[in-house]
Amino acid sequence: MIRKVLIANRGEIAVRIIRACQEMGIDTVAVYSTADKEALHVKLADETVCIGSPLPKDSYLNIENIISAAVLTGADAIHPGFGFLSENAKFAEICSQCDIKFIGPTAEMIRSMGDKAKAREMMIKADVPVVPGSEGIIEDVNEAKRVALQIGYPVMLKASAGGGGRGMRIVWKESELEKAFLSASGEAKGAFGDGSMYMEKYVQNPRHIEFQILGDSYGHIVHLGERDCSLQRRHQKVIEEAPSPFLTQNLREAMGRAAIQAAKAVQYENAGTIEFIVDKDENFYFIEMNTRIQVEHPITEMVTGVDLIKEQLKIASGEKLTLTTESITLRGHAIECRINAENPHKNFRPCAGTVSQLHLPGGRGVRIETGLYEGYKVPPTYDSMLAKVITYGDTREEARMIMERALGELVIEGLDTNIYFQYQLLNTKAFKEGVFDTSFIESQLEEILEQGVDADANAE
Repeated sequence: MIRKVLIANRGEIAVRIIRACQEMGIDTVAVYSTADKEALHVKLADETVCIGSPLPKDSYLNIENIISAAVLTGADAIHPGFGFLSENAKFAEICSQCDIKFIGPTAEMIRSMGDKAKAREMMIKADVPVVPGSEGIIEDVNEAKRVALQIGYPVMLKASAGGGGRGMRIVWKESELEKAFLSASGEAKGAFGDGSMYMEKYVQNPRHIEFQILGDSYGHIVHLGERDCSLQRRHQKVIEEAPSPFLTQNLREAMGRAAIQAAKAVQYENAGTIEFIVDKDENFYFIEMNTRIQVEHPITEMVTGVDLIKEQLKIASGEKLTLTTESITLRGHAIECRINAENPHKNFRPCAGTVSQLHLPGGRGVRIETGLYEGYKVPPTYDSMLAKVITYGDTREEARMIMERALGELVIEGLDTNIYFQYQLLNTKAFKEGVFDTSFIESQLEEILEQGVDADANAE
């Protein structure tokens, strides 16, 4: 059994992992940058080590400093959380070389799925449906033009090593292709150190559905149902829910089988997510696999009763999965709203500042994941997410109403937030009816924001 875990992350996910470890009797080590000296995860951990200055490259992406902290404190495992080094194959490999358990898949699995073009090739071989597109890396603009003519416009250019919407471009006609290709490749090179691109047919207005996977080191793989992550802005998820209001039971079962098939193709181990898009005709296509725990994992926990972080720790300790896909029952409905330090009326401009007043909602069906406390200084250096509000109800409408109530109780003073914007999204006709796609927020943004202004004016 793992004895001591170093959490190579910060914020709410670091707090989440520390709490799971505490409940399992596992000691914890928090690492932090100088900007995070007073962060909640630092206060909760058994031991703490400063690993550098605020910039991620000097701290949370500094492999040498993190490994040194693990050795110094005698940690026998590292949990990377999400973001930062969570999908860095080199980091997983170095952990293994230092006899430190990386709580996640092997370096080889991360490489296989992290290279989006290679992952696509593997899924084709495994008979998992993929979006029509290039068979692998596109070498240059001329090849891009040839492939685009074959599959037909519009097309989507994607960075092979991409993520978070970077290195992606939609191209509607050939005259736009060269500029888009060079721009996306350059952006990918700057963000990921790899400018290689591949191409897919652009599926317009799809739903974004992902399946949670767990696999152990004995070849057992299960899925824990789906999450609907279709409410996005600039390819960043805003609200997630489980189960999806869009899927029929037959489609859910077919996608679940495909998700397990995809994970088996790479002999996957630990927690991961198989991501699909689904078109208006209910055709579904694999788009990528995330080889880590997801931001939105709590909604799966709420509808299955399974603690995914604890399962990760058990798998990393060499235990066999006791779960089977057949034994997992989805009960009720869960919704997650991401609360960010941003101003929706100023193009979602992120902000930093001190939390001068804080009140977190509670009551039946409410769960909060956050690293905030009153007096905490939110640094400008990292992601703008402050908290996740998760609600659970017997029905989707009950979960929605509990979320509406919870957002009404949530108070975060001292900096701009998107709390009211989330409230407005919950009250759109599209969300109430479950009829929306990945383009909804951007296509209706002005109307949603105007509704907010009108509501504020009426309140005055």
